[in-house]
Amino acid sequence: MIEATGVSKFYGARRALSDVSFSIAAGEVVGFLGLNGAGKTTVLKVLCGLLVPSSGKVTVDGVDGIEAPRELRKRIGFLPDRPPLFPEMTVRQMVAYAARLCGLPAERVDRRVAEVLELCGIAEVADDLIEWLSHGYRQRVGIAIAVAHEPKLVVLDEPISGLDPAQIVAMRGLIRGLKEKHTVLISSHILSEISHTCDRILVLHQGRMVAQGTEATLASGVSPLVEIVARGQLADVAKAELAHLEGVAELEAADAGDGLVRLRARLASDAARELFVATLVQRGFGVRTVGDVEAGLESVFLKLTKGAEA
Repeated sequence: MIEATGVSKFYGARRALSDVSFSIAAGEVVGFLGLNGAGKTTVLKVLCGLLVPSSGKVTVDGVDGIEAPRELRKRIGFLPDRPPLFPEMTVRQMVAYAARLCGLPAERVDRRVAEVLELCGIAEVADDLIEWLSHGYRQRVGIAIAVAHEPKLVVLDEPISGLDPAQIVAMRGLIRGLKEKHTVLISSHILSEISHTCDRILVLHQGRMVAQGTEATLASGVSPLVEIVARGQLADVAKAELAHLEGVAELEAADAGDGLVRLRARLASDAARELFVATLVQRGFGVRTVGDVEAGLESVFLKLTKGAEA
């Protein structure tokens, strides 16, 4: 469905993207992650035919983005982080306008508008002015205008920004429902929503694609995090120089109360784990419990982008 091959982009002498390649299958919901300045917006603009890459190739549904940018844009629905809505229009008028603007034949507009109003859960406010709507409803209208012309690919930039918990749950269901007829690419800083919503994840760092796959696949490449509760004082942890042991990649310590300390260590191997626990015992810490902490998307993301500047 989407193929990006060797995409690079320079702004003068500054490199924004370097040899970015990835593919997305039809019907997938894919999350796009990266720190500020990683190049996410540049990739989205290239995908949508709004920016020509310095080198490389992008195709959507078989259409080359460089050779036929107009045809490419017909196949894409794009929702920026601030939906481009006209407050003086009603919801129905706004969706119909977007459908016509993006080339949907006139005889199909009314039927498509009715479908989109139901799909996005905004039929009940169809005849309300945009300016009357809450932020949550405006986000829904934004998605409605992105899908009004029946695009093959829907690109959503921060679709849940500013939503309350109830609206987030509803939006999550809406986005998942889009995959029945569309391929969806979501760019977001909210890791939990990427985790709950997406089939696969792409991670961009300093203009390069550093990882792609399911959350479980990405987590499998991260060293295990071990949590140990032991009797001892927090001040003694630093004195024991545990962070300098072989195989210890990361170490955090916290006071657990009642004379206990909680240690979280990222260890490179089973041998490093055994050495760490044995050293604790040798240095007078009474080990109470040892357990693994599941690697979540946050720890995976931080590992992949370690050393980046904020």
